[in-house]
Amino acid sequence: MAKRALVVDDSNAARTLLARMLQKYEIEVDSAESAEQAIDYLGHQRPDVIFMDHMMPGMDGLQAVRTIKDNPRTATIPIMMYTSQEGELYVGQARALGAVGVLPKQIKPADVSKVLYQLHLLPDRRTEEQHTFHRIEADNDSERESAPVPAGKPLTETALREQFAELRRTLVAMLDSHAERNKVELPAIIEQALGQQGSAPAVPRRQRRGWSELIAVVAGVIALVSLGFAIEQTLERRALLAEIARLGSEARRPAPAPPVSQAPARARSAPVVASAAPRRAPLVKPIVQVVPYGEDALGGPRLESLRQLLDRLLAQGYRGTVDIKVFPGRFCLVGNPTEGFSLAPDESAYSQCDFVGSVPDDSIPQHVSVAFADLAGEVRAASHGTVDVQVSPGEDASTLVAYPPISQSLTAGEWNRSGSANNRIEIRVR
Repeated sequence: MAKRALVVDDSNAARTLLARMLQKYEIEVDSAESAEQAIDYLGHQRPDVIFMDHMMPGMDGLQAVRTIKDNPRTATIPIMMYTSQEGELYVGQARALGAVGVLPKQIKPADVSKVLYQLHLLPDRRTEEQHTFHRIEADNDSERESAPVPAGKPLTETALREQFAELRRTLVAMLDSHAERNKVELPAIIEQALGQQGSAPAVPRRQRRGWSELIAVVAGVIALVSLGFAIEQTLERRALLAEIARLGSEARRPAPAPPVSQAPARARSAPVVASAAPRRAPLVKPIVQVVPYGEDALGGPRLESLRQLLDRLLAQGYRGTVDIKVFPGRFCLVGNPTEGFSLAPDESAYSQCDFVGSVPDDSIPQHVSVAFADLAGEVRAASHGTVDVQVSPGEDASTLVAYPPISQSLTAGEWNRSGSANNRIEIRVR
């Protein structure tokens, strides 16, 4: 089945240029002139990828990304920003909202090919069904040889196979580049160095041949070293996958119940809540951090804790998604929208609250802070796009502490203590 892409751009020239590049890869292309038109299109169509411009009349590209990612029907469609905007700050903001990356308007066919391979919209150069190398035919019939290689056992699961294929392509391209550069530059450098020695005699042809052989040996050493690095990285990936499988099995294994005599009184009296359906255990236990009222949910000590967690994941070679959910607490507040709100005095009655809930723009920011966007950009650059940081709102019904029942004797302090405990962020590593 042919793949389909949606190009959203108010410029007809930009849409046509990108569409022609995509059609060369047998990808069907639909286009939209505005973000609103694209959202209407997604109501009855589901493309495999969306290329989104930033500056457009009406809703801009980042607002469109937020709207698409908030809709469960379209949240899983990969979105690539196609814009003249640039810089790590903009890239971090786009990725934090859910975009997979940014393509420049001055796009090259190689950029399109790379993106399509990353999104698995193009088949790998060697498919999984290929089990032997094809026969190599020489020009001379007497020199024809065949080197069938029996199929080996898959190195590991599908993820490792895809990673190794990408590593193989990168390694081959790097070796080809080094070989071509050495072939062109080194003889000229040697000739120039020898030519600067005015009294030095001309270099005999045999000596030049010796230099060529030396260059070939150096290139071979470089290739062997690069291959050694590739094998080392492959072994590290296998060990990491084994560790992930072990952690997953331990997370799914039910913990033994402590003896009743040793369990705390609070634990013995707590009701047991049965899960309606098994859920996939995260790789790391969720990290819960309470956010004081009025503070940035993704700032201060919470941003520093997230930075330390991401540093540890990068050091371990982690590849995946760090999911941050922001849960707003409901507070008993006094004030008004013009002059602002503040927490009601603890001793005041709950009935005297001017507003109960989350003040607009305080619970979930309309845009991430500059510090958080910089951190997301640093992680993306350090991991070469293999680690994704996503921010999303938490469910309103999810609370850590139940709110007290409303009565005439309820005070603002009692209510706000529950609101403070529920005003939090949860960090999950998947």
